[in-house]
Amino acid sequence: MDNRLELIAGVGLGAALMYILDPDRGNRRRAQMRDKVVSSISKTGDAIGTTSRDVTYRTRGLVAQLTSAFSSGEASDEVIEARVRSKMGRTVSHPSAIEVMANQGRVTLRGPILEREVDGLLSCVSSVKGVTEVDNQLEPHKQPGDIPALQGGSRRPGNRIDLLQNNWSPTTRMLVGAAGGALLISCIRRQDQIGVTLGTLGAGLLLQGITNLPMKRLVGAGGGRRAVDIVKTINIAAPVEEVFRFWTNFENFSRFMTNVREVKDLGNGMSHWVVAGPAGVPAEWDAETTKLVPNEVLAWKSVKGAAVANAGIIQFQPNEEGGTRVHIQLSYNPPAGAVGHAVAALFGADPKTEMDEDLMRMKTMIETGIPPRDAAQSHTSAREATTRRS
Repeated sequence: MDNRLELIAGVGLGAALMYILDPDRGNRRRAQMRDKVVSSISKTGDAIGTTSRDVTYRTRGLVAQLTSAFSSGEASDEVIEARVRSKMGRTVSHPSAIEVMANQGRVTLRGPILEREVDGLLSCVSSVKGVTEVDNQLEPHKQPGDIPALQGGSRRPGNRIDLLQNNWSPTTRMLVGAAGGALLISCIRRQDQIGVTLGTLGAGLLLQGITNLPMKRLVGAGGGRRAVDIVKTINIAAPVEEVFRFWTNFENFSRFMTNVREVKDLGNGMSHWVVAGPAGVPAEWDAETTKLVPNEVLAWKSVKGAAVANAGIIQFQPNEEGGTRVHIQLSYNPPAGAVGHAVAALFGADPKTEMDEDLMRMKTMIETGIPPRDAAQSHTSAREATTRRS
Protein backbone atom coordinates (compact mmCIF):
# COMPACT_ATOMS: atom_id res chain seq x y z
CA MET A 1 0.00 0.00 0.00
CA ASP A 2 2.80 2.43 0.93
CA ASN A 3 4.60 1.74 -2.37
CA ARG A 4 1.45 2.36 -4.36
CA LEU A 5 0.74 5.59 -2.53
CA GLU A 6 4.31 6.76 -3.14
CA LEU A 7 3.98 5.88 -6.84
CA ILE A 8 0.69 7.80 -7.17
CA ALA A 9 2.17 10.77 -5.31
CA GLY A 10 5.26 10.72 -7.55
CA VAL A 11 3.19 10.59 -10.73
CA GLY A 12 0.99 13.43 -9.49
CA LEU A 13 3.99 15.56 -8.55
CA GLY A 14 5.64 14.93 -11.92
CA ALA A 15 2.46 15.85 -13.80
CA ALA A 16 2.12 19.05 -11.76
CA LEU A 17 5.75 20.04 -12.44
CA MET A 18 5.33 19.38 -16.17
CA TYR A 19 2.20 21.53 -16.13
CA ILE A 20 3.68 24.58 -14.40
CA LEU A 21 7.14 24.32 -16.05
CA ASP A 22 5.83 23.93 -19.59
CA PRO A 23 8.15 26.04 -21.83
CA ASP A 24 5.26 27.48 -23.87
CA ARG A 25 2.56 28.16 -21.28
CA GLY A 26 4.42 27.78 -18.00
CA ASN A 27 4.84 31.50 -17.36
CA ARG A 28 1.15 32.17 -17.81
CA ARG A 29 0.13 29.23 -15.65
CA ARG A 30 2.48 30.22 -12.83
CA ALA A 31 1.15 33.78 -12.98
CA GLN A 32 -2.42 32.48 -12.74
CA MET A 33 -1.54 30.28 -9.77
CA ARG A 34 0.21 33.20 -8.06
CA ASP A 35 -2.85 35.41 -8.58
CA LYS A 36 -5.10 32.70 -7.16
CA VAL A 37 -2.89 32.31 -4.08
CA VAL A 38 -2.94 36.08 -3.45
CA SER A 39 -6.71 36.16 -3.91
CA SER A 40 -7.13 33.19 -1.56
CA ILE A 41 -5.04 34.89 1.13
CA SER A 42 -7.18 38.01 0.87
CA LYS A 43 -10.41 35.99 1.05
CA THR A 44 -9.05 34.02 4.01
CA GLY A 45 -8.42 37.26 5.93
CA ASP A 46 -11.98 38.41 5.24
CA ALA A 47 -13.36 35.01 6.28
CA ILE A 48 -11.41 35.10 9.56
CA GLY A 49 -12.84 38.53 10.38
CA THR A 50 -16.40 37.42 9.54
CA THR A 51 -16.07 34.24 11.61
CA SER A 52 -14.62 36.16 14.56
CA ARG A 53 -17.57 38.55 14.59
CA ASP A 54 -20.07 35.71 14.22
CA VAL A 55 -18.54 33.81 17.17
CA THR A 56 -18.62 36.98 19.30
CA TYR A 57 -22.27 37.72 18.53
CA ARG A 58 -23.34 34.11 19.09
CA THR A 59 -21.51 33.97 22.39
CA ARG A 60 -23.26 37.12 23.54
CA GLY A 61 -26.59 35.69 22.41
CA LEU A 62 -25.97 32.43 24.29
CA VAL A 63 -25.07 34.33 27.45
CA ALA A 64 -28.24 36.42 27.11
CA GLN A 65 -30.35 33.27 26.65
CA LEU A 66 -28.82 31.60 29.71
CA THR A 67 -29.32 34.73 31.77
CA SER A 68 -32.93 34.95 30.59
CA ALA A 69 -33.55 31.25 31.33
CA PHE A 70 -32.60 31.68 35.00
CA SER A 71 -34.39 35.00 35.36
CA SER A 72 -37.68 34.94 37.22
CA GLY A 73 -38.88 38.36 36.03
CA GLU A 74 -41.91 38.56 33.75
CA ALA A 75 -41.50 40.08 30.29
CA SER A 76 -43.53 43.07 29.17
CA ASP A 77 -46.01 42.86 26.30
CA GLU A 78 -43.61 44.78 24.04
CA VAL A 79 -40.79 42.31 24.73
CA ILE A 80 -43.04 39.30 24.06
CA GLU A 81 -44.23 40.81 20.77
CA ALA A 82 -40.62 41.40 19.70
CA ARG A 83 -39.70 37.81 20.58
CA VAL A 84 -42.63 36.44 18.58
CA ARG A 85 -41.80 38.54 15.51
CA SER A 86 -38.17 37.45 15.70
CA LYS A 87 -39.12 33.76 15.84
CA MET A 88 -41.83 33.74 13.20
CA GLY A 89 -39.49 35.36 10.66
CA ARG A 90 -37.89 31.93 10.25
CA THR A 91 -41.22 30.09 10.02
CA VAL A 92 -43.53 31.99 7.64
CA SER A 93 -42.76 33.35 4.19
CA HIS A 94 -44.70 36.63 4.71
CA PRO A 95 -44.14 37.70 8.35
CA SER A 96 -45.04 41.32 7.61
CA ALA A 97 -48.58 40.23 6.72
CA ILE A 98 -49.25 39.00 10.27
CA GLU A 99 -50.29 41.28 13.11
CA VAL A 100 -48.98 40.33 16.57
CA MET A 101 -50.55 41.59 19.79
CA ALA A 102 -49.60 40.52 23.34
CA ASN A 103 -51.63 41.08 26.48
CA GLN A 104 -50.25 39.64 29.74
CA GLY A 105 -48.79 36.60 27.99
CA ARG A 106 -51.77 36.00 25.67
CA VAL A 107 -50.68 36.50 22.05
CA THR A 108 -53.19 37.20 19.29
CA LEU A 109 -52.24 36.52 15.66
CA ARG A 110 -54.21 38.13 12.80
CA GLY A 111 -53.72 38.40 9.06
CA PRO A 112 -53.44 36.29 5.89
CA ILE A 113 -51.11 33.28 5.88
CA LEU A 114 -50.45 30.28 3.64
CA GLU A 115 -52.30 27.24 4.93
CA ARG A 116 -49.21 25.03 5.04
CA GLU A 117 -47.50 27.44 7.45
CA VAL A 118 -50.23 27.73 10.11
CA ASP A 119 -49.28 24.75 12.29
CA GLY A 120 -45.59 25.65 12.25
CA LEU A 121 -46.32 29.25 13.24
CA LEU A 122 -48.62 28.27 16.13
CA SER A 123 -46.05 25.81 17.43
CA CYS A 124 -43.29 28.40 17.09
CA VAL A 125 -45.22 31.13 18.93
CA SER A 126 -46.28 28.75 21.71
CA SER A 127 -42.63 27.97 22.45
CA VAL A 128 -41.66 31.63 22.90
CA LYS A 129 -40.74 32.46 26.48
CA GLY A 130 -43.45 34.50 28.19
CA VAL A 131 -46.30 33.28 25.93
CA THR A 132 -49.02 31.55 27.97
CA GLU A 133 -51.74 31.33 25.32
CA VAL A 134 -52.11 31.81 21.55
CA ASP A 135 -55.31 33.24 20.06
CA ASN A 136 -55.44 32.10 16.43
CA GLN A 137 -57.32 34.64 14.29
CA LEU A 138 -55.30 33.94 11.13
CA GLU A 139 -56.80 33.77 7.62
CA PRO A 140 -55.36 30.63 5.94
CA HIS A 141 -55.09 30.49 2.14
CA LYS A 142 -54.04 27.50 0.07
CA GLN A 143 -52.51 29.76 -2.60
CA PRO A 144 -51.42 33.43 -2.59
CA GLY A 145 -54.06 34.22 -5.22
CA ASP A 146 -54.67 37.94 -5.57
CA ILE A 147 -53.88 38.79 -1.93
CA PRO A 148 -51.21 41.55 -2.04
CA ALA A 149 -49.69 40.65 1.36
CA LEU A 150 -48.94 37.08 0.20
CA GLN A 151 -47.18 37.95 -3.06
CA GLY A 152 -43.51 37.06 -3.43
CA GLY A 153 -41.68 35.71 -0.42
CA SER A 154 -39.91 32.39 -0.13
CA ARG A 155 -40.21 29.25 1.95
CA ARG A 156 -38.40 29.65 5.27
CA PRO A 157 -36.14 26.98 6.83
CA GLY A 158 -37.89 26.99 10.19
CA ASN A 159 -36.05 26.70 13.49
CA ARG A 160 -33.65 24.01 12.33
CA ILE A 161 -30.09 23.75 13.53
CA ASP A 162 -27.39 24.94 11.15
CA LEU A 163 -26.25 21.43 10.23
CA LEU A 164 -29.69 20.65 8.76
CA GLN A 165 -29.73 23.77 6.57
CA ASN A 166 -28.20 24.31 3.14
CA ASN A 167 -26.10 27.30 4.21
CA TRP A 168 -24.14 27.23 7.47
CA SER A 169 -23.14 30.16 9.63
CA PRO A 170 -19.41 31.08 9.81
CA THR A 171 -19.21 29.63 13.35
CA THR A 172 -20.70 26.30 12.28
CA ARG A 173 -18.35 26.13 9.30
CA MET A 174 -15.37 26.77 11.58
CA LEU A 175 -16.40 24.05 14.06
CA VAL A 176 -17.16 21.50 11.33
CA GLY A 177 -13.90 22.28 9.54
CA ALA A 178 -11.95 21.91 12.80
CA ALA A 179 -13.61 18.55 13.44
CA GLY A 180 -12.74 17.43 9.92
CA GLY A 181 -9.12 18.49 10.37
CA ALA A 182 -8.92 16.55 13.64
CA LEU A 183 -10.24 13.41 11.92
CA LEU A 184 -7.66 13.80 9.15
CA ILE A 185 -4.86 14.01 11.73
CA SER A 186 -6.25 10.86 13.38
CA CYS A 187 -6.19 9.13 9.98
CA ILE A 188 -2.50 9.97 9.50
CA ARG A 189 -1.62 8.63 12.93
CA ARG A 190 -3.60 5.38 12.74
CA GLN A 191 -2.72 4.25 9.18
CA ASP A 192 -5.30 1.42 9.20
CA GLN A 193 -8.78 0.79 7.80
CA ILE A 194 -10.48 2.70 10.59
CA GLY A 195 -8.07 5.56 9.99
CA VAL A 196 -8.96 5.62 6.28
CA THR A 197 -12.66 5.79 7.16
CA LEU A 198 -12.06 8.60 9.64
CA GLY A 199 -9.88 10.42 7.11
CA THR A 200 -12.56 10.20 4.41
CA LEU A 201 -15.17 11.55 6.79
CA GLY A 202 -12.77 14.26 7.97
CA ALA A 203 -11.96 15.33 4.41
CA GLY A 204 -15.66 15.66 3.64
CA LEU A 205 -16.32 17.73 6.77
CA LEU A 206 -13.30 19.94 6.10
CA LEU A 207 -14.39 20.60 2.50
CA GLN A 208 -17.95 21.38 3.58
CA GLY A 209 -16.66 23.77 6.21
CA ILE A 210 -14.48 25.57 3.66
CA THR A 211 -16.91 25.69 0.72
CA ASN A 212 -20.30 25.76 2.51
CA LEU A 213 -21.63 23.39 -0.18
CA PRO A 214 -23.73 20.23 0.37
CA MET A 215 -21.82 16.98 -0.02
CA LYS A 216 -23.74 15.99 -3.15
CA ARG A 217 -22.53 19.17 -4.89
CA LEU A 218 -18.97 18.67 -3.65
CA VAL A 219 -18.57 15.19 -5.11
CA GLY A 220 -21.04 15.56 -8.00
CA ALA A 221 -23.13 12.56 -6.92
CA GLY A 222 -26.83 13.42 -7.05
CA GLY A 223 -26.03 17.09 -7.45
CA GLY A 224 -27.94 17.38 -10.72
CA ARG A 225 -26.67 20.23 -12.89
CA ARG A 226 -25.68 22.50 -10.00
CA ALA A 227 -22.30 21.50 -8.60
CA VAL A 228 -20.66 24.71 -9.85
CA ASP A 229 -22.29 28.05 -10.74
CA ILE A 230 -20.69 30.58 -13.10
CA VAL A 231 -21.93 34.12 -13.73
CA LYS A 232 -20.30 36.37 -16.35
CA THR A 233 -21.18 39.65 -18.08
CA ILE A 234 -19.52 41.14 -21.16
CA ASN A 235 -20.22 44.14 -23.41
CA ILE A 236 -19.88 43.75 -27.18
CA ALA A 237 -19.72 46.62 -29.67
CA ALA A 238 -22.37 45.19 -31.99
CA PRO A 239 -26.18 45.41 -32.25
CA VAL A 240 -28.30 43.04 -30.16
CA GLU A 241 -29.72 41.38 -33.27
CA GLU A 242 -26.26 40.47 -34.56
CA VAL A 243 -24.99 39.14 -31.22
CA PHE A 244 -28.15 37.10 -30.64
CA ARG A 245 -27.96 35.65 -34.15
CA PHE A 246 -24.34 34.67 -33.52
CA TRP A 247 -25.15 32.86 -30.24
CA THR A 248 -28.16 31.01 -31.59
CA ASN A 249 -26.02 29.50 -34.34
CA PHE A 250 -24.53 26.78 -32.12
CA GLU A 251 -21.97 25.84 -34.76
CA ASN A 252 -20.17 29.11 -33.97
CA PHE A 253 -19.20 27.88 -30.50
CA SER A 254 -16.31 25.78 -31.72
CA ARG A 255 -14.94 28.87 -33.50
CA PHE A 256 -14.23 30.78 -30.29
CA MET A 257 -14.22 28.16 -27.50
CA THR A 258 -11.00 26.22 -27.03
CA ASN A 259 -12.52 22.99 -25.70
CA VAL A 260 -15.71 22.79 -27.76
CA ARG A 261 -14.85 20.56 -30.69
CA GLU A 262 -18.22 20.42 -32.39
CA VAL A 263 -21.85 21.41 -31.90
CA LYS A 264 -24.55 20.06 -34.22
CA ASP A 265 -28.00 21.57 -34.47
CA LEU A 266 -30.35 18.56 -34.46
CA GLY A 267 -33.47 20.63 -35.01
CA ASN A 268 -36.56 21.02 -32.80
CA GLY A 269 -34.51 22.80 -30.15
CA MET A 270 -32.05 19.92 -29.75
CA SER A 271 -28.27 20.02 -30.21
CA HIS A 272 -25.36 17.60 -29.85
CA TRP A 273 -22.13 18.71 -28.13
CA VAL A 274 -18.62 17.28 -28.32
CA VAL A 275 -16.19 18.80 -25.80
CA ALA A 276 -12.57 18.01 -24.98
CA GLY A 277 -12.52 16.61 -21.45
CA PRO A 278 -9.64 15.76 -19.09
CA ALA A 279 -6.48 14.64 -20.90
CA GLY A 280 -8.19 15.49 -24.20
CA VAL A 281 -10.74 12.66 -23.88
CA PRO A 282 -13.94 13.85 -25.60
CA ALA A 283 -17.21 14.12 -23.70
CA GLU A 284 -20.52 14.16 -25.58
CA TRP A 285 -24.08 15.00 -24.63
CA ASP A 286 -27.36 16.29 -26.05
CA ALA A 287 -28.98 19.52 -24.90
CA GLU A 288 -32.41 21.06 -25.41
CA THR A 289 -33.35 24.71 -25.71
CA THR A 290 -35.77 25.55 -22.89
CA LYS A 291 -36.42 29.21 -23.66
CA LEU A 292 -35.86 31.30 -26.76
CA VAL A 293 -37.01 34.92 -26.95
CA PRO A 294 -35.57 36.63 -30.06
CA ASN A 295 -32.93 39.24 -29.17
CA GLU A 296 -33.58 38.80 -25.43
CA VAL A 297 -33.10 35.33 -23.89
CA LEU A 298 -31.55 31.97 -24.75
CA ALA A 299 -31.75 29.12 -22.21
CA TRP A 300 -30.85 25.45 -22.38
CA LYS A 301 -30.26 22.33 -20.30
CA SER A 302 -28.59 18.99 -20.93
CA VAL A 303 -30.84 15.97 -21.33
CA LYS A 304 -31.01 13.29 -18.66
CA GLY A 305 -27.95 11.03 -18.55
CA ALA A 306 -25.54 13.58 -20.05
CA ALA A 307 -21.83 12.99 -19.41
CA VAL A 308 -21.56 16.53 -17.99
CA ALA A 309 -24.92 17.73 -16.67
CA ASN A 310 -25.32 21.45 -17.32
CA ALA A 311 -27.83 24.24 -17.75
CA GLY A 312 -27.64 27.92 -18.52
CA ILE A 313 -29.39 31.10 -19.52
CA ILE A 314 -28.05 34.02 -21.58
CA GLN A 315 -29.68 37.45 -21.56
CA PHE A 316 -29.09 40.05 -24.27
CA GLN A 317 -29.65 43.75 -23.52
CA PRO A 318 -28.75 46.97 -25.39
CA ASN A 319 -26.14 49.01 -23.52
CA GLU A 320 -25.59 52.77 -23.35
CA GLU A 321 -22.98 52.76 -26.13
CA GLY A 322 -25.31 51.18 -28.67
CA GLY A 323 -23.78 47.72 -28.27
CA THR A 324 -24.95 44.63 -26.42
CA ARG A 325 -24.58 43.53 -22.81
CA VAL A 326 -24.45 39.72 -22.61
CA HIS A 327 -25.19 38.23 -19.18
CA ILE A 328 -24.42 34.52 -18.78
CA GLN A 329 -25.50 32.21 -15.94
CA LEU A 330 -24.15 28.68 -16.20
CA SER A 331 -24.40 25.69 -13.87
CA TYR A 332 -22.60 22.43 -14.47
CA ASN A 333 -21.58 19.23 -12.70
CA PRO A 334 -18.01 18.22 -13.62
CA PRO A 335 -16.40 14.87 -12.80
CA ALA A 336 -15.88 14.75 -9.00
CA GLY A 337 -18.23 17.70 -8.59
CA ALA A 338 -17.02 20.91 -6.97
CA VAL A 339 -13.90 19.09 -5.71
CA GLY A 340 -12.84 18.33 -9.28
CA HIS A 341 -13.59 21.91 -10.22
CA ALA A 342 -11.41 23.21 -7.36
CA VAL A 343 -8.47 21.02 -8.40
CA ALA A 344 -8.78 22.20 -12.01
CA ALA A 345 -9.09 25.81 -10.86
CA LEU A 346 -5.76 25.58 -9.03
CA PHE A 347 -4.05 25.07 -12.39
CA GLY A 348 -6.19 27.59 -14.26
CA ALA A 349 -7.95 24.86 -16.25
CA ASP A 350 -11.51 25.30 -14.99
CA PRO A 351 -14.49 26.69 -16.95
CA LYS A 352 -14.48 29.98 -15.02
CA THR A 353 -10.97 30.74 -16.25
CA GLU A 354 -11.56 29.39 -19.74
CA MET A 355 -14.85 31.21 -20.15
CA ASP A 356 -13.16 34.57 -19.59
CA GLU A 357 -10.78 33.80 -22.45
CA ASP A 358 -13.51 32.34 -24.66
CA LEU A 359 -15.73 35.38 -24.19
CA MET A 360 -12.91 37.72 -25.14
CA ARG A 361 -12.32 35.69 -28.31
CA MET A 362 -16.04 35.81 -29.06
CA LYS A 363 -16.09 39.58 -28.51
CA THR A 364 -13.14 40.10 -30.84
CA MET A 365 -14.60 37.74 -33.42
CA ILE A 366 -17.93 39.58 -33.60
CA GLU A 367 -16.45 43.09 -33.48
CA THR A 368 -13.64 42.55 -35.99
CA GLY A 369 -14.85 39.62 -38.07
CA ILE A 370 -11.49 37.85 -37.55
CA PRO A 371 -11.79 34.27 -36.23
CA PRO A 372 -9.31 33.41 -33.43
CA ARG A 373 -6.53 30.97 -34.22
CA ASP A 374 -6.50 29.25 -30.81
CA ALA A 375 -10.14 28.08 -30.82
CA ALA A 376 -11.12 24.46 -31.46
CA GLN A 377 -11.89 25.35 -35.07
CA SER A 378 -10.96 28.29 -37.26
CA HIS A 379 -13.13 28.69 -40.31
CA THR A 380 -14.87 31.55 -42.00
CA SER A 381 -15.11 35.06 -40.68
CA ALA A 382 -17.48 35.98 -37.90
CA ARG A 383 -19.49 38.21 -40.20
CA GLU A 384 -20.20 35.26 -42.45
CA ALA A 385 -21.06 33.14 -39.44
CA THR A 386 -23.51 35.64 -38.03
CA THR A 387 -25.34 36.01 -41.32
CA ARG A 388 -25.53 32.27 -42.01
CA ARG A 389 -28.78 31.89 -40.06
CA SER A 390 -30.42 35.01 -41.46
